[in-house]
Amino acid sequence: MPHEDRPVSVAATRSRRPPLDRLIRVGETHVGRGVFARRRLEAGIVLAEVKGEILAAHPEDSSYVMELPSGKLLDPAAPLRFVNHSCDPNCELFYWEGDAESPQEDRLWLQTIRPIAVGEELSIDYAWPADAAITCRCGTTACRGWIVDPAELHLMPPGSGEPDAE
Repeated sequence: MPHEDRPVSVAATRSRRPPLDRLIRVGETHVGRGVFARRRLEAGIVLAEVKGEILAAHPEDSSYVMELPSGKLLDPAAPLRFVNHSCDPNCELFYWEGDAESPQEDRLWLQTIRPIAVGEELSIDYAWPADAAITCRCGTTACRGWIVDPAELHLMPPGSGEPDAE
């Protein structure tokens, strides 16, 4: 999740940014709930830290759980737990790289990677490993047919990941 144009400090970014509920809302989508822009969002905006419960082991329902570099798991809280997958995402997750005295490995952030229009759904590329991949229903022209890491797409059975008809 590397990105070259990170803000210098989370605190400085937070002080300039409106509250998250003024930027986004949760709404219904064809796959459940999703997160939508309330206003135009420029590329490169750090929207928020993904907060939630840190777990040591996978819960029974691990639909939303994300692995952290430390090996721990994050079960994200609303509203960011509802950011859906897209093969052509408009956001990315990243780990804020702190200095040696203040490691940030268990802190995950959401950032826009291109401009997002009012009402547009926010999305990330889940890039799951092939052994956890499921059929993709993002509907973009760039759809891979699977929610899978692009580097592992060749491991998927040919033709069986066709996007579901809506």
